[in-house]
Amino acid sequence: ADDWILWNGSSTSVTTFVSPQPVEATDDAFWDQFWADTATSVQDVFALVPAAEIRAVREESPSNLATLCYKAVEKLVQGAESGCHTEKERQIVLNCCRLLTRILPYIFEDPDWRGFFWSTVPGAGRGGGDEDDENARPLAESLLLAVTDLLFCPDFTVQSHRRSTVDTAEDIHSIDSCEYIWEAGVGFAHSPQPNYIHDLNRTELLKLLLTCFSEAMYLPPSSDSSNTNPWVQFFCSTENRHALPLFTSLLNVVCAYDPVGYGIPYNHLLFSDYREPLVEEAAQVLIVTLDYDNSTSSSPTVDGTTTGTAMDDVDPPGPDNLFVNYLSRIHREEDFQFILKGVARLLSNPLVQTYLPNSAKKIQFHQELLVLFWKLCDFNKKFLFFVLKSSDVLDILVPILYFLNDARADQSRVGLMHIGVFILLLLSGERNFGVRLNKPYSVRVPMDIPVFTGTHADLLIIVFHKIITSGHQRLQPLFDCLLTIVVNVSPYLKSLSMVAANKLLHLLEAFSTTWFLFSAVQNHHLVFFLLEVFNNIIQYQFDGNSNLVYAVIRKRNVFHQLANLPTDSQSIQKGLQRKKRTPEPISRTNSQDGVSMEGSHPAAPAEPGTLKTSLVATPGIDKLTEKSQVSEDGTMRSLEPEASQLSPEGNPPAALSDGEPWSGEASSSRRDRRRLSSASSSGQWTPTPDWVISWKSKLPLQTIMRLLQVLVPQVEKICIDKGLTDESEILKFLQHGTLVGLLPVPHPILIRKYQANSGTAMWFRTYMWGVIYLRNVDPPIWYDTDVKLFEIQRV
Repeated sequence: ADDWILWNGSSTSVTTFVSPQPVEATDDAFWDQFWADTATSVQDVFALVPAAEIRAVREESPSNLATLCYKAVEKLVQGAESGCHTEKERQIVLNCCRLLTRILPYIFEDPDWRGFFWSTVPGAGRGGGDEDDENARPLAESLLLAVTDLLFCPDFTVQSHRRSTVDTAEDIHSIDSCEYIWEAGVGFAHSPQPNYIHDLNRTELLKLLLTCFSEAMYLPPSSDSSNTNPWVQFFCSTENRHALPLFTSLLNVVCAYDPVGYGIPYNHLLFSDYREPLVEEAAQVLIVTLDYDNSTSSSPTVDGTTTGTAMDDVDPPGPDNLFVNYLSRIHREEDFQFILKGVARLLSNPLVQTYLPNSAKKIQFHQELLVLFWKLCDFNKKFLFFVLKSSDVLDILVPILYFLNDARADQSRVGLMHIGVFILLLLSGERNFGVRLNKPYSVRVPMDIPVFTGTHADLLIIVFHKIITSGHQRLQPLFDCLLTIVVNVSPYLKSLSMVAANKLLHLLEAFSTTWFLFSAVQNHHLVFFLLEVFNNIIQYQFDGNSNLVYAVIRKRNVFHQLANLPTDSQSIQKGLQRKKRTPEPISRTNSQDGVSMEGSHPAAPAEPGTLKTSLVATPGIDKLTEKSQVSEDGTMRSLEPEASQLSPEGNPPAALSDGEPWSGEASSSRRDRRRLSSASSSGQWTPTPDWVISWKSKLPLQTIMRLLQVLVPQVEKICIDKGLTDESEILKFLQHGTLVGLLPVPHPILIRKYQANSGTAMWFRTYMWGVIYLRNVDPPIWYDTDVKLFEIQRV
């Protein structure tokens, strides 16, 4: 049972590897069996080396496992030194690569072994010949440097620039790897000839890199931002002489990829696409190297303007992670255009599928793309402003809304829902995003939402309404975020459609029922957000929003009920009794769903047995955002944290509904709530009259009440005078009406801008590694190993 099956040139032989006797490192005949020059695949290696055997060697013959790792790294170093000119050398390098990919997760899962690769091996430099200083290099560093060299190895992973024989082949140390960037794009104009063998070899090496970086999966989540990944840290440091060409190669390979090929439908059925596995691997390596907590450092491009020293060495230019550094310093318009077009093309790929089913290759790595887009916007403010400068941002928005709508009923995709909402929250903090949403929506992506004629803002509101009313229970923590996005864009929305206006009123109606308001300590925040949306539109965009004004007038009883909300104990109890009879927090009746778009399919829940990974809690909306006030000239100024605890309307910092607690809520507001509510003997929170009065008195109803006071009598008079029942006449009247001088003085526009913090940095780390874990199934690199960063659950 303790035999480890090995392969060699002649036939598969069985070597007793788990034996108490250590095998000498000098016994080349024995060790060479592991990487003998037969062609195996990575799948073969996973089949031939079972998990139980690796663990047995680790426990019973630790010195043999140590020697195996050391010898495999040594072979990679030798391959990198020699330039892999022969087929035999290339085969040895690939076999060592596959073997290390198989073994590393089992080294990481054991705390006693975790430091092994960071120890120095006596005589580790002898593979390199006379370089004695190499002796002091930890095994991990030798491994990473060898892999980066191999990624720019002529005739192995890149096209050779010389028409040469082996004798005059290029020396790996003398080549300038910047001339060997894998794909045209950022900072590189030349597009090399595609070579599928090179793509396959690069993919194998990147898989090994990703496995090296995956040590992070075996550490429990921690908000300690100093908890950096030593593998990534070294790889992205100045020690890696290929850092710039490698960063550029990975980014360009991802952004230049076109799964549709030459536009011939069904072309992917005719020939294999060797580029896609490489693109997936490149995207995953890229997002892992960019896993950097931005809240602890001041990047030079925080405000989108550099002081001129960003590229100089006068000031240390931002973070010492070179990949983050390079990303933050991209600044040419054509580079931004290339990146944005590439990401938008790939994100829109699943939408293309729905027109001609299976006509184009369907990519599966949209979650990695969303993380990459997030990193680009978060680390490079100039890129964020470029994205928002034109309506190209809508090419990102529509796919995100498609994913959100598509994943809303599937518990295994709750992480995808979060990242989509986070990106929209980040974008909504900028005025230009709200302005861009006014562009008419004419693309008509098949989605199961009501048919409407309107703008991208209508699409956003209709999809958000669908998520809130027909998503699963675990999405409740996102309601605050969804409504914050609508609040942020509301001052700029020129004309909502009747469908979207009714959706907003339906949400207010649902959230302002007594049983919903009294059933959790923070549910009333959702009403505050919605009232702020109505106030912004009425104060700043009254002209053009007759549909919304009409909807407000039709549903005026909702506002009157809020103003007259009972605060006595008896009414509170009666409101809570009603909740027991109505288990659904939001009923879908009267939501005017109407006909869905052609070709759409309702959101499907996860297939039974689907694996999903757990996520850490994300910070509450008050920790996730920072309030900024928009001045008359359009500039924003940040509000002091103390002042921003309550907005002018008296909106307390929003926490989340009780579906899933979010950490990081302001402790002072928690104390206030405890004081204003009473805890029953069971420790269950119960609402009190004092608590209801405390927030009811701050409901921002003045503007809406004034509007109703002025317009309702006028509308009623028209209906009586003309005997009208046709709403088009009323809308015509409202279109030409004005409330100038009749409304209270406009309140300042408040925008809640996303703010980087260590809580979200940790959330992104668990989400990203969870995605990578689930996506790498062939071979299943981490499957059945003892990961600590998240839990794996079956739906």
